[in-house]
Amino acid sequence: MTAFRILSLDGGGIRGVLTAALLERLEQSNPGFLSRVDLFAGTSTGGILALALASGMSPAEARNLYERLGANVFSDSLWDNIMDIGQVRGAQYSNRTLKEELTNQFGSMTLGELPQKVIISSFDLDNEATGLGKVRSWKPKYFHNFPGDDSDGHERVTDVALFTSAAPTYFPVYQGYVDGGVVSNNPSMCAVAQALEPNTGKSKLRDVRVLSVGTGVNPRYLPAQDEDWGFVQWAPHLVSLILEGSMGLVDYQCRQLLGAHYIRVNPVLPLQIGLDGVDQIDLMKSLVSQFDLSDATAWLKKNFRPVKATTN
Repeated sequence: MTAFRILSLDGGGIRGVLTAALLERLEQSNPGFLSRVDLFAGTSTGGILALALASGMSPAEARNLYERLGANVFSDSLWDNIMDIGQVRGAQYSNRTLKEELTNQFGSMTLGELPQKVIISSFDLDNEATGLGKVRSWKPKYFHNFPGDDSDGHERVTDVALFTSAAPTYFPVYQGYVDGGVVSNNPSMCAVAQALEPNTGKSKLRDVRVLSVGTGVNPRYLPAQDEDWGFVQWAPHLVSLILEGSMGLVDYQCRQLLGAHYIRVNPVLPLQIGLDGVDQIDLMKSLVSQFDLSDATAWLKKNFRPVKATTN
């Protein structure tokens, strides 16, 4: 039996700092476990992290990148607010700084040039399908660098990072794509499906192992009971509902399918932290430093252990 080991990383904006800090601690307690990952799966900020880790960046380097970039990426000038009329006719933030930093980090590297495998979720706003029997529609898109006819190995890492992280209302649409969180903010099941695909992952369900890492459970709720709400009442909550609402479903599916071969690490946040909550970076790092990772550490030692060399 050969285990197929997946590291799945949720979306969550600047809360990727929390994810990177958790991985930093797990790598300290389980040295080398990231080098044994067979597939990095990520959405949005988790997609950026997955690409960074698959390229060889350490969790500490990724966390430092987020800390350095946070205030610049999530900055909004008075002029931009005037041009956008607040957020009425434009995204809250530009993606210019993020694109520059990603280009500095990855250059012209493609998915096919990454030393490890990835699957990154996004959402294609127009598949541009034409011809008899074709339906022109929007659809989920999962970028991967496995070989085959549907491989996205030619795509630039920077572009895929921007595809997956273009959160609606927060950042502009990028080349026809928006944030993968609208369909797969927790990409664990997408990764499992890729692992089972006979032409790529080529694994059996019994051999799949999944470490799923979140960006923190937001204490977010609506005390609505029988309210008759319309667009105006729902609008402020829709992005959060879309990006956060489906994660529990995927967690349930993975627990049922994989049992003890799956573990989820996702601390409860002491207060609501938005995608752009750069003022809470120190709080997130403090939370991670105190979080009990003993179960995850033990699980990794059992499920991500080094493959023993065979002798003839």
